[in-house]
Amino acid sequence: MAGSSLLILIDDIATVLDDVALMTKAATKKTAGVLGDDLALNAQQVTGVRPARELPVVWAVAKGSMINKAILVPAALAISFFIPWLVTPLLMLGGAFLCFEGFEKLVHKFLHREEDSQHKKELREALKNPEADLKAVEKDKIKGAIRTDFILSAEIIAITLGTVATQTFIMQALVLSVVAVMVTVVVYGLVAGIVKLDDIGLYLSQQASASARKLGEGIVWVAPYLMKGLSILGTIAMFLVGGGILVHGVPPVYEAVNQFAAGIGGVAGALAPTLANGVIGLLAGGLLVAVLTPLMKLWNNRKAEA
Repeated sequence: MAGSSLLILIDDIATVLDDVALMTKAATKKTAGVLGDDLALNAQQVTGVRPARELPVVWAVAKGSMINKAILVPAALAISFFIPWLVTPLLMLGGAFLCFEGFEKLVHKFLHREEDSQHKKELREALKNPEADLKAVEKDKIKGAIRTDFILSAEIIAITLGTVATQTFIMQALVLSVVAVMVTVVVYGLVAGIVKLDDIGLYLSQQASASARKLGEGIVWVAPYLMKGLSILGTIAMFLVGGGILVHGVPPVYEAVNQFAAGIGGVAGALAPTLANGVIGLLAGGLLVAVLTPLMKLWNNRKAEA
């Protein structure tokens, strides 16, 4: 009896772990847009930091990210347990924010040109001034990165919670915890590698081996384009994921998109829902930026005057 009970327990544990792995995989796919943006934004946060401090800054932000998720995961579980009806609105809100953020990135240089120029000027002056408190500059960058991470982590947790909303409380807790840890490790591990990529390339380019030098020169050449490529892919994914969330949240639109795709058939029909999600995400983002940007500027002006 004891042996069979042990086998049943092991089978139950294996089943739970397999379910967690499957649900985590599904949740991770849905959060791909946020991950791309998270990676790009956090790698950009260490721009301007002295090379010797790059990895310590990334590590400090990673610790802040884990604290963010330690707050967000229990909060998400509490919402799912006590007010489950709030999951869908929060998911829709997260999708709308993804669309807004993606479109805002597209038009950022036109809407915030003066602010960006002033910020870069202040940062350069602070880093050039030998009397400047570089630790204060570094702490500000870390705080800014952690604030950014909190917003993106909230999106990831909301999307993940929506994916497992119909599962048991234990399953939700397991999946949210796995996704939270995995996202932090993957994102900040890649950020650490990216910010040191040019150093790795420089090191290899100075080696005696011709193949190592060639590889190093290639890495140095590709490093600047890598971040740009990640940012572009992240923005596209944000429209696809955000638009998909909005489409799924409005059943008539979801059914219309599927009927349209079924009518086309073939490869085009298979790609039609994804394209529709992207177009709807882009349109939603444009509308939100047009409505919210003037309101945000008005709010900031009033705060400055107060």
